[in-house]
Amino acid sequence: MGGSPAAHREDSDLPPARCSGGEPEKAPGKAGKVPRRVSGAQLCEALNRTDLAELLGTPGETAKTAGGSGGSVKFAGGKEVFTPSARVEFGTYTVTLSAMYDRFPVAGSAALLGNGARQRAVLGRPAVVYSDRTISISFRLDGSDTDSGPGVPARALTVARDAKGSGGSFEVVLWRADGVVPDGAVLLRVAEKVLPTVPGWTADR
Repeated sequence: MGGSPAAHREDSDLPPARCSGGEPEKAPGKAGKVPRRVSGAQLCEALNRTDLAELLGTPGETAKTAGGSGGSVKFAGGKEVFTPSARVEFGTYTVTLSAMYDRFPVAGSAALLGNGARQRAVLGRPAVVYSDRTISISFRLDGSDTDSGPGVPARALTVARDAKGSGGSFEVVLWRADGVVPDGAVLLRVAEKVLPTVPGWTADR
């Protein structure tokens, strides 16, 4: 497939991608009231920081795409759990940041995740580091013969929304375009810088 001349320029020649999608959620009630849930747009603004490439260990790279979206998951019984998310893609890494507004505690969840998941503390809160894989989807231009399968290795970090681990979490996931397993130290470095900037995150006393 052909592309425009701009598509062949170096990433560093392109302006940084700006967040798209995921309109900020309006809080009900009094003006100025903080929303109970963070939106995809707010997650994108927190993730798409000017030093993100440096945190990833690839200084000089420029984000190609950045966006946020809302979302939800329905469980048996009709209960709906909101799962807003954001994604920033570079030439080397892709990083996602999401929030889960359920009541499941992060503490003790390592046994459920498998894949060598390890329980630890991050920013003073219960957290779990585990390995995963992206999903690869291929399809013809006419939309027929869609196929899916395992993609590249990914590393994920789930952190409780509060120090008590009373339920809900934030999750940072990253993977490399070349399929190399991401460095856990890089994942932790990104999470420790990004998560405290998410609206609603408060320092635990």
